[in-house]
Amino acid sequence: MAGEIDTYVSSWRDELNSAALYRALAAAESSDQLAEVYRRLADVEERHAGFWADKVRAAGAEVPTFRVGWRTKVLASLAKRFGPSFVVPTIDAMEQADSASYDDDPAAAHTPMPSEERSHARVLQHISRRGGGLEGSAVARLEGRHRSASANSLRASVLGANDGLLSNFSLVMGVAGADLSGNGILIAGFAGLLAGAGSMAMGEWISVQSSRELYERQIGIERQELAERPEEEREELALIYMAKGLPEAEARALADRLMSDPTTALDTLAREELAVDPDDLGGSAMGAAVSSFLLFAMGAILPVIPFMFLEGFAAIVTSAAISAAGLFGIGAAITLFTGRSAWVSGGRQLAIGAAAAALTYGVGLLLGVAVGG
Repeated sequence: MAGEIDTYVSSWRDELNSAALYRALAAAESSDQLAEVYRRLADVEERHAGFWADKVRAAGAEVPTFRVGWRTKVLASLAKRFGPSFVVPTIDAMEQADSASYDDDPAAAHTPMPSEERSHARVLQHISRRGGGLEGSAVARLEGRHRSASANSLRASVLGANDGLLSNFSLVMGVAGADLSGNGILIAGFAGLLAGAGSMAMGEWISVQSSRELYERQIGIERQELAERPEEEREELALIYMAKGLPEAEARALADRLMSDPTTALDTLAREELAVDPDDLGGSAMGAAVSSFLLFAMGAILPVIPFMFLEGFAAIVTSAAISAAGLFGIGAAITLFTGRSAWVSGGRQLAIGAAAAALTYGVGLLLGVAVGG
């Protein structure tokens, strides 16, 4: 029993510290809408604290005097001095770590607290991503948040080809340094291409498939919570829109309208709370794997091509020249995202690739001499 009481007291103290921290954020927040969000979160945390206080009393113990913890004091002081946005990422990380703390707690299992803690974590994550909140005029611009998808795909294409070119160029130069025959270099180059492309494809498949499975699980939880506790989901959605800058009345009206249809409600909750597109779930795992394989292979084939038609020193020089041109081109293409000079970025990429190839060529040369006697 003593162990249970200690657990109840610990949970009670954690909830009151969270409430005190949210009150401090509300006091320091310049946006009335966001300050109200923090106050609502504090109200829920205080209600949770009341639940644990009742548990302590029911177990025959007295509820101790509450003293604000040092971590709460420090974060509250920083929020007051530098603004809530300075500490929100830290609080967000704490909420994410504790969001599942009640999931396996038998005392809280049949209460709304587990879903409310996950809800708080999602609201804090949303605020953290938005840099502490947005003005109302910025809300409409949020609708374009997925427009960067094409840019992300282009970036992945460039980096995938770069990985293939750089790794296989280094491999081919290393084998060439060992003074193997043209056929040996060709075999090694194709082996490196297939091994690297296969590894990239498998890694991408696992990554995307794991993400899809996680998203499906999160949406399943959201569907269950929507069916069991619609009012809590309505409140969470309203808080998110308030955090975006909408006045409370408009945020609640929008949440009411969206929640009126179960299908629309689930779609909206998935997008707003989880940042997941239910129709996409991160894309096709097989498509991502095939794309990664092809992109890697496109870069990796460049240093191999000369050895299909040439031999000896001529093949090595031609391979180096083609690879150098490819590296410079990839470096220049990266400036589409960085905005830097194409000459600087291309030259840097060329220098890195040349250094890697020279190193492997030197190692191959030494090993070739050592093995060959």
